[in-house]
Amino acid sequence: MHDERTAAATETGMDFSRRGFVVTSLATGFALAVQPVSAQTITTDSDGLIAGEVKIPTKDGQIPAYRAQPKGDGPFPVVLVVQEIFGVHEHIKDVCRRFAKLGALAIAPELYARQGDVSKLTDFGAIRPIVAKVPDAQVMSDLDAAVDFAKGSKGDVSKLGITGFCWGGRIVWLYSAHNPAVKAGVAWYGRLVGEPDELHPKSPVDLADKLNAPILGLYGGADAGIPIESIEKMREAVKAAGKTAEIHVYPDTPHAFHADYRPSYRKEQAEDGWKRLQDWFKKHGVL
Repeated sequence: MHDERTAAATETGMDFSRRGFVVTSLATGFALAVQPVSAQTITTDSDGLIAGEVKIPTKDGQIPAYRAQPKGDGPFPVVLVVQEIFGVHEHIKDVCRRFAKLGALAIAPELYARQGDVSKLTDFGAIRPIVAKVPDAQVMSDLDAAVDFAKGSKGDVSKLGITGFCWGGRIVWLYSAHNPAVKAGVAWYGRLVGEPDELHPKSPVDLADKLNAPILGLYGGADAGIPIESIEKMREAVKAAGKTAEIHVYPDTPHAFHADYRPSYRKEQAEDGWKRLQDWFKKHGVL
């Protein structure tokens, strides 16, 4: 199945083999663009866990990833954790450990590895051009590779979930349409509509009829980058397609409200969203 999807990606012109790897190891600590971090930053310990950097074999080489799972024989449910625009830095690593404390194998591959190291950039404006060069087909293929890695690391891929934040929130919708093995997804404030281009041919709203799994969307009503109109458009598309998705909107709440290391963090909404995520994954056979 993965080979078929990779072949499809190649047919779209994504020749991964011609690319080099810019990022060969994960950032330490937090991305420079988000410094200084908030006093509210949550730190989850690794007691009882196997946690740290791993290398994921892909079709054209290895990409770094952060993996956290309970100690023990398993098998453990698998949760893909998809990075924000800042890459796999300390916050995303912490989210992986939170999932491991719930009994899952959580893995976050560095999905910009071929295009650039955004963790070292202080200017948000300099990050966007790098991220814009990351093809959706490449991301789908790398997430497939992460699933294969998890399967070989005591992961039970029959209980496969995916969650992501900001840039990664959009990817949750796309990957759920790409991989029929996904049991459930939770998208945190991911963009739902957009202008297509060669590297990003479809938006989530375009793929509503292709969703393979029930999706929970967690969005902020005061998110300047995701208008309520686009959320309503997604709700209508999912309903018309007869698919299962719930989008919860927190009133007067900004983008990145789960990011406890940033000023945008909203404790009440973040904790409620995390509870909803757990309930969603339990209901649909992930946790």
